Amino acid sequence: MARLPLPSLLCTLAALSLSLLAAELKSKSCLEVLQVYVSKGFNKNDAPSNEINGDHLKICAQGYTCCSQEMEEKYRQQSKEDFRSAVGEHCNALQNMFASRYKKFDEFFKELLENAEKSLNDMFVRTYGRLYMQNSELFKDLFVELKRYYVGGNVNLEEMLNDFWARLLERMFRLVNPQHHFTDEYLECVSKYTEQLKPFGDVPRKLKLQVTRAFVAARTFAQGLAVARDVINKVSVVNPTTSCSHALLKMTYCSHCRGLVTVKPCSNYCSNVMRGCLANQGDLDSEWNNFIDAMLMVAERLEGPFNIESVMDPIDVKISDAIMNMQENSVQVSQKVFQGCGLPKALPAGRASRSVPESGFSARFRPYNPEERPTTAAGTSLDRLVTDVKEKLKQAKKFWSSLPSTMCNDEKMAPEHISEDECWNGNAKSRYLLAVTGNGLANQGNNPEVEVDITKPDMVIRRQIMSLQIMTSKMKNAYNGNDVDFIDISDESSGEGSGSGCEYQNCPSEFEFNVTDSVGKTVVNGKNAVENSAASSICWSHAAQALCLLFLAMQRQWR
Repeated sequence: MARLPLPSLLCTLAALSLSLLAAELKSKSCLEVLQVYVSKGFNKNDAPSNEINGDHLKICAQGYTCCSQEMEEKYRQQSKEDFRSAVGEHCNALQNMFASRYKKFDEFFKELLENAEKSLNDMFVRTYGRLYMQNSELFKDLFVELKRYYVGGNVNLEEMLNDFWARLLERMFRLVNPQHHFTDEYLECVSKYTEQLKPFGDVPRKLKLQVTRAFVAARTFAQGLAVARDVINKVSVVNPTTSCSHALLKMTYCSHCRGLVTVKPCSNYCSNVMRGCLANQGDLDSEWNNFIDAMLMVAERLEGPFNIESVMDPIDVKISDAIMNMQENSVQVSQKVFQGCGLPKALPAGRASRSVPESGFSARFRPYNPEERPTTAAGTSLDRLVTDVKEKLKQAKKFWSSLPSTMCNDEKMAPEHISEDECWNGNAKSRYLLAVTGNGLANQGNNPEVEVDITKPDMVIRRQIMSLQIMTSKMKNAYNGNDVDFIDISDESSGEGSGSGCEYQNCPSEFEFNVTDSVGKTVVNGKNAVENSAASSICWSHAAQALCLLFLAMQRQWR
């Protein structure tokens, strides 16, 4: 037998050693794959202990492999679950933010209304006692309607407030004219001209403006938080397509079949897979950003002129100012009404005087001291709530377009700061050379990793896009408020007092017509009759009249 030269023998031995070493490394790699596989709860009997021929593989690269057919299928299912879990985790964090802020705002607004009603009730009870308690339905109805509007009831705020002031005028008109009998028809005539008479000064106009725009903004903002929460809830449940499922397997676990259990996907490779699998979610981004911008606009209004807290806290004082304005201008108001609606029938002599109490009481309402005012929402102010949610809204912008990158930075998918030459490119541990596609369905036609049918958008996503569009439109309307660009409101944020609207002796005559009174007689010389009636009604000083007559009128039954 011929002997090999020494150099050749050494080369042969070296080659044999390398071959044995490679086999040992491959065997070791397959053992690592087995350990990882079993750690995920799979049956160890599915995995070979050494490399086997990979002709049975359907998605991962064939050739020598550490994966059996059972392993590939279970890895495919696992990659889908990993994907769903990662998407859900990131979306749930955002959803929980909107849900928690909605709950805080909702609790705050409802408690604010409850406290405002309690404040008014307590103040009126202390001031009027039994008289107010017997006739509190008018004010209770006001808060019932405000609450009903906030929770989504079909309430026209302007009409509701107009009705409140008209009903209050009817009560007050009887109060300041106890010597007359007023039929329902006559009082209807009085209420028709509330706007022209301005018996409560400018308080109703200002309060209507403030309440309307503040409640519209508050309710819409709370609805916006709820809509965002629901949109995220509906689109965060992903069901990968077959192509996406294959791409996820290839990206996350096919490297295991090659024994590369610690090698993570290349960043650009992961981006293509995620953008393909989240193609429809990417289409949310444009409308989502518009929605966030609109929410931020309304948030700024809530911090400023549309602050519902600054409207509701002093509403008791504002209503009291309006009542006092009516009392202080009762003679002029009565003259104007008698001119327009006719002279009412006088009560029999002595009836009015018998109902007047011997001692009056002060009808000037006092506001709570700051320490007496109830605290809303466990001490939370609207400003603090809005400041907090504004920061969260800014962070939520571009959430859907950045979701693929967020997913790829997730440790479950592909960690950051990985070397471009030391990552998994879908076939080997090497650089990924393909271009990254854009976000959204339309950009996936040339996605090299996921086959996406760009002609078939996800209808669930489309419906959520429509929901965002509708809510954005509502937000813009709420931002605009009630003719905010055309009404001067510069005096409303610095403390306002009640006013008559104009000096009655200088007001233009608004009632030049004659009407028939309750007994069917036409008022011919309205001016003289009015003046005589007004003169006869001034039997006490002006202040005493307002105090005494209030008692009489509130003794009567509500219409």
